[in-house]
Amino acid sequence: MEQQSTGPSTQPLPGASADPGFIPGIMAAPVPVATPKAEEEPPEDARPAAADAPAEGEPEPADAEADTDTPAEEEPGEDAPEAADGPVFEAADRRGRIVADADGVRLSYDEEACEFRWDEIGAVESETKRFGRRFLVTVHTPGSRWYPIEIIAPDRDRLPVWEKELDAVLDAYFEEESGE
Repeated sequence: MEQQSTGPSTQPLPGASADPGFIPGIMAAPVPVATPKAEEEPPEDARPAAADAPAEGEPEPADAEADTDTPAEEEPGEDAPEAADGPVFEAADRRGRIVADADGVRLSYDEEACEFRWDEIGAVESETKRFGRRFLVTVHTPGSRWYPIEIIAPDRDRLPVWEKELDAVLDAYFEEESGE
């Protein structure tokens, strides 16, 4: 008599069910870079040679001033708001975030994030329930994939505001790209 195996099947799993990075548009979370502590001394070969270092009382060379940590022009970072010419839509709750602007649509939920340029988007749907505070946005790609995200509004009055802001962004950017 043969016994049947009750363990895992020998069939390989499809890529997306085993690895979320298999899905186009999903980016991995950034990996923090370890920085040396202030108390630690750099290794011997990383220290400047005595001939290269200015002696006490001598002024530093002019090119050393250019290497200071205060840049003349400060570049905008990810958290800094950029000056946008057109409308921008942003909705967030404690776990998820939706941002739609001239660059495209960015969705993030916990540590997962995906970004779509306007030329990668086939359609964008938004939906609100009659009762409740949930705002559902679904980004559809031309490859018959869709990426939904649900944001919980702080109050019901916010839902119509989000709908109008998202419609303004879609009218400004999505129609331009799809009409070409």
